[in-house]
Amino acid sequence: MNSPAASPLVRLIQQAVAREAGWLPFDRFMAMALYAPGLGYYAHGSRKFGLLPQSGSDFVTAPELSPLFGRALAKQVAQALEASGSTEMWEFGAGSGALAEQLLGSLGERVTRYTIVDLSGSLRERQRERLARFGGIVHWADTLPDRFSGVVVGNEVLDAMPVRLLHFDGAHWQERGVVVNEGGFAWQDRPTADRPPHEGPFLPGTVTEVHPQAEAFIATLADRLERGAIFLIDYGFPEAEYYHPQRHGGTLMCHRAHVADTDPLADVGEKDITAHVNFTGIALAAQDAGLEVLGYTSQARFLLNSGIMALLEGADIPTIAHAQKLLHEHEMGELFKVIAFARGCNADFMQQPLGFTEGDRTHRL
Repeated sequence: MNSPAASPLVRLIQQAVAREAGWLPFDRFMAMALYAPGLGYYAHGSRKFGLLPQSGSDFVTAPELSPLFGRALAKQVAQALEASGSTEMWEFGAGSGALAEQLLGSLGERVTRYTIVDLSGSLRERQRERLARFGGIVHWADTLPDRFSGVVVGNEVLDAMPVRLLHFDGAHWQERGVVVNEGGFAWQDRPTADRPPHEGPFLPGTVTEVHPQAEAFIATLADRLERGAIFLIDYGFPEAEYYHPQRHGGTLMCHRAHVADTDPLADVGEKDITAHVNFTGIALAAQDAGLEVLGYTSQARFLLNSGIMALLEGADIPTIAHAQKLLHEHEMGELFKVIAFARGCNADFMQQPLGFTEGDRTHRL
């Protein structure tokens, strides 16, 4: 546990707890731990993304693992750009810039403007260096415009959005928040009228998450997208699996030096905090805001549909080995899912988007 004066970030969060009469909802704690300006995990300059802990990184994402991820995704993006009549792209949470580099390198003149929305100033600088060769095509923004058209991508964005924690004692639901104690931070529950969006059953002692910020994010995208498509890649489950009794401990996880742990109250600001995505909630939020669900499938099936095997022809053994991690069920292939939405695109695309030609699981949402 952190000591009370272990870091400026810890002191900042302690002050926030004090202002809230000694109890801070977990979603606000998570937001500060990850995004407090200059102090939060994503706001300071440590390296986050890389293949191995020796690089000083904490975890690897698909674009860092293999450039074939972005090259395969580009085939689906190209179809969506044509179907929407657009040459503009938006990426949320661009990390090191690896995915943007892969997409821009593959799509070429099909993209005339690529806008990155990223809260991290330090990551923006890394992105600027990596993407400098693309010149004036790449732009950065803090927020979305009131109206826009084009194709939106987001890889491992939803899982990093703050979640609220709920605890079921066998009779009542309570919201789990954070208090200050002599050792740093501790959990404390308070009564709440909130419930998970699923009827259960729930075992006594269940701790789980709800995702109002992620659902609000997709609703905002839907409200402002005039014409185009959205592709989101992340780890998670449909609602019935997310809230299954066997998952009674929830999905909250931390990542540091390629090691996972379940204690977000320790080493605050020095590690990532994530929760799996409830894809049913994301789909419902999008539909309620007027988007159509294009498809929902595993990452492996999406990449296969998008032609990754053709990209592997003639590849060397390391390239093949890394790409296989994107596809294998016990690696990223099954845990990670792809969900897509669209509005105002041509009928052929709406009926048959490339990445969902086989293995679409929309009916499971």
